[in-house]
Parts: sequence; structure tokens; C-alpha cells
Amino acid sequence: MHMDPALPALVIVLLVIFLLGLSLRLLNQPHVVGYLLAGICLGPEILGLITDKVLLERLGAFGVVLLLFFVGMEVSPQRLMSNWRVALLGTLLQIIISVGAIWILGTWFDWSVGKTVLFGFVISLSSTAVVLKMLQDWGELDTPVGQNSLAILLTQDLAIIPMLIVVNLLGGKEIEAGDLAIQLVGGALMIGLFAWIVYHGKIRLPLAHFIKRDHELQVFAAMIICLGLGMLTGLFSLSTALGAFIGGMIIGAAKETQWVHHSLEPFRVIFVALFFVSVGMLVDISLILQNWMQIGLLVLAVFVTNMAINALILRGLGSCWGDSIYAGALLAQIGEFAFVLAAVGMHAGVIIEASYQLVIAVISLTLLLSPAWVTLTRYLIKRNGFFLSQRE
Repeated sequence: MHMDPALPALVIVLLVIFLLGLSLRLLNQPHVVGYLLAGICLGPEILGLITDKVLLERLGAFGVVLLLFFVGMEVSPQRLMSNWRVALLGTLLQIIISVGAIWILGTWFDWSVGKTVLFGFVISLSSTAVVLKMLQDWGELDTPVGQNSLAILLTQDLAIIPMLIVVNLLGGKEIEAGDLAIQLVGGALMIGLFAWIVYHGKIRLPLAHFIKRDHELQVFAAMIICLGLGMLTGLFSLSTALGAFIGGMIIGAAKETQWVHHSLEPFRVIFVALFFVSVGMLVDISLILQNWMQIGLLVLAVFVTNMAINALILRGLGSCWGDSIYAGALLAQIGEFAFVLAAVGMHAGVIIEASYQLVIAVISLTLLLSPAWVTLTRYLIKRNGFFLSQRE
């Protein structure tokens, strides 16, 4: 009997993901940790079953798009608008303070201005995928902490655009006026769509009632809405995940669209898992072992610094201490968009290859250790009697 030689490897990959996910679930850890560990085990340095990182990263990118699409369906635009102070002031202060903290360090080590600013930008970006996955798994997306975190994360996704422009300028690369104009038009369009959703509250999508009972057409319709909005923002050189989020908000405000969630849920699970597996594969174990003390101290410094910055900002904007510290822990890791920013910095000549690999190791480890850091922080918050707000 003929058997595709890729089938045994596929079965082993699925088995590793399942067993690690099951084991960590029994330890009350989110599936994210299991996916990340699976990526490390399946990568070239251990089992070597997955070698095409580019393909896996591209599939994983769809996972982030689908994740933001589902989050958009569950978010109330009115409540998100009421959080504008946290979104704008919180994110702006976080970026400024992060760059300032790295500036002090860069002065000590005699770093260039470009390298200092790049590292400041990198640590100011939290992981939308990791944080939202944890909030969803723990049923905390509708809490004040979840809403504050969501507002900051979405604003960070928008902030990546000017960050990329600044990094390219610091590397001596000229920004095309046409590219900048396209991004500005795209940003204005997304803001306009958001305002339209807020203004109308409830909307009706065309043809929705025709496919209400046709499951196969529902799958394709849902994918068109999700990926179509993501493609639109991609054409404007914006984050595709941001477009998917707006698409999710449109679906959430529409009537007769409950079928969307059921139609796309299996796709979301698979592709989100692939995203985290791809992140786990980026962990260079040999580099970490050779520089374990330096990397370990950097990871600890990132967690402590980011947590303190976010907690103090949110406390200053009116959150209670318990919520502020918890949200600070949720936002303490370095996000997936930092990979893009670091790569752009290397290609622009802001950092060299060795610095890039070091940054990748630190980002990957903060993503891997983030759920444990958040769990420990939540335990210490409750143990010390701090108050945590419940669902709004």
C-alpha cells in the first residue's frame, strides 16, 4: 500500500502538540505554552521534523488574523471608545518611557541612537496573540483588565507603522512619499469604518439571510469577510490583523451572523496553534546555552521593566492597584510585531546580525515564559490582598 512519506511526520507533529498541550493543561497552563514548547521540540535543533520555517510562519500569520477577527466579534465598540485615554495616553507613555529607559542603558554601553531607539521600540510592543489568547482562555476579556489590555494592544498595532518609518530613517533609508500616503489613507479608512460601526450600532449585511442554513457557504462567506478586510489593510501597508479585527467588529454588529463563529472556530484553533509553534521554532537553544546569563538577565529585565511601566501608567489613569499590576504582567512580554521591527532594523543597518539573533532569543523567551509570569503575578496579587475587578 502506498503511503505519503510526509504522513508519519505529520502524525508525530500532531501527537507532540496534543501531548504537550494536554500535559500543560493538566497543570492549569494555557495551550499557548504547549504550542511554544512543541515548536522547540519539533524544530531543527531537537527532532528536526519541521524544517520549512517560512511556510509555518506564513500559516501562523493566518492564525493571528483569525484570532483578531474573533476578538473583534466579541468587542463592544462603545466600550472600546470609552477607553480612549488608556489606549492613546497609555500606549504613548509606554513607548516614551521604554525608549527613555533603553536610552540610559544605551548611553552606558555607548550604543548608537538608532540601536537605542530600535531596542526601545521593541520592548514597548506586547504580544496581541499571546495576551488575547490568555484572556480568552481564562474568560477575562470582558473584565476591566481585559478591556484596558485590548485597547493598548490595538493601539500598539497601529503604532508599529510610525515605528517602522523611524527605524528606516535611522538606518539612512529614505521613505517613499507614496508609501507614506498609502498608509495614511488606509489608517483614515480604518478609523472611518470604526466610527461607522460605533455610529450605527447594529447593521445588516447583504445576503446574510440567504446562507443562514447553508453551512458550506457560511464557511466561505466568513473567510471572505475575515481575510478580505485583512487583505484590504495589507494593501494599504497596514497590519492584516488590524483589518481582520475591524471585520470582526462588523460581524459582531451585524444581524443573523451567529454562524460565523461556529464556521471558523476550527480554522482559528489550528492556525493560532501553528503561529505559536512557529515562534517556538525561532528559539535558538545553542545561542541561549552559550549566552544563558546575559539572555536570562535581559529577559528578567524586560519582564520587570515592562510590568512596572504599564502598571504605573494604568494606575495613573485610574485603575486600582490590583488591576494595574495584573495588566502590567499581561503586557510584560515582547510581542510578535517586534520580530518584524528587529528584521527591518537589521536590513536597514541599525543593528548587526549578532544583535538581531540576541533580540530574537529574548523575544521568543518572553513569549514562552509569559503565561507562567502572569500566573505567578495573579497568585501574588490575590495572596497579598489586592483587589481584582470582575466582569463589567
